[in-house]
Amino acid sequence: MKKIDLRLLALLFALGSVAHSQSLPQADLPRIKISAGVHLIDTQIASTVEQRATGLMFRRDMPSSEGMLFAFEQASEQCFWMKNTLLPLTAAFVADDGTIVNLADMKPQTTDSHCSARPVRYVLEMNQGWFAKRGIKAGFKLGGPPFQSK
Repeated sequence: MKKIDLRLLALLFALGSVAHSQSLPQADLPRIKISAGVHLIDTQIASTVEQRATGLMFRRDMPSSEGMLFAFEQASEQCFWMKNTLLPLTAAFVADDGTIVNLADMKPQTTDSHCSARPVRYVLEMNQGWFAKRGIKAGFKLGGPPFQSK
């Protein structure tokens, strides 16, 4: 009987640890600099399925010059939602050459779907209002390593 109790206790502890780690912001993602005209963005790269699934969830703040770039293996319609995301964000859906296809303002902790207007490989999330304050709209071209010719 004691062996079963210890196994059950170990299992409950392990499950609790997993649940706790899923409620924390992810850290230590690779970073690159992206340019938006004269503005530099310190960008974390979410390139794995797990990194993209977590994204900016559970973060309470983000410096104004930082963002997260979601990089996918191939261009397709990309759709994002804000479940467990505490910050109001704007998603820029970005073509391979760095051109912003469309922008979507997203409200925190909602499951509303925000999609690219056409297939893209990149989505850049910034604090809501960042693009608008700088006059950056669809058609604007971002610069940086992901968008350079191959």
